[in-house]
Amino acid sequence: MDFKSADAALWRETLLSYDSVIKSLGKPHLISHDDFYRKDLPALLHQRDPNPYITTAELSSLMEWKLARGKWRPRLLSFVSSLADAVVTDASTKAFAALPDASKAISALTVLKGVGPATASAVLAAYAPDVAPFMSDEAMVAVLGNSKDYSLKTYVSFVEKVQAKAKELSCSDDVFTPSDVERALWSCSAGAKVRSSSKKADEVEPERKSKRKRK
Repeated sequence: MDFKSADAALWRETLLSYDSVIKSLGKPHLISHDDFYRKDLPALLHQRDPNPYITTAELSSLMEWKLARGKWRPRLLSFVSSLADAVVTDASTKAFAALPDASKAISALTVLKGVGPATASAVLAAYAPDVAPFMSDEAMVAVLGNSKDYSLKTYVSFVEKVQAKAKELSCSDDVFTPSDVERALWSCSAGAKVRSSSKKADEVEPERKSKRKRK
């Protein structure tokens, strides 16, 4: 699916495939992490309105989700898990208060060791999916053409484009949030990789059987 596509039905169909793609990756722990990130964490954060914050334990669980869905970097998890709860609470309170200014919100969170713009965007997306999408590799490639520059400037550009796409796809009967757009892009990319791997496996198996028969 091309990011430029304006076919809302196709986007919705791709978004609805998210759960099945998560399961197809063969990572049982990712399923539980994803449930926490998309369901439990948002509820916890909104229970703390009007002054929401995230705890160190919750941030660590969020980091586990991020690493499980992308590339595993254990040092980042170690950094985040060692942060003092008061420091995390203070930084996240300031970040949520800064919304809808994504730039200020990201800056407030990236003072924390181990938290870069991508992790900070995941925190914001959990609380305000209608404002700040997660900065995933797959969405970055689809929207900006690369996933190498994880700077604040790049994230701001990413947010603007994803917000515009969400607005373009939305109508009175079907509303897309920026986070919906990100998840659809991730589902499209990750799903394509799973299908490609499965196809290669199917092609290799007959060759293996043929070699065993020749022996």
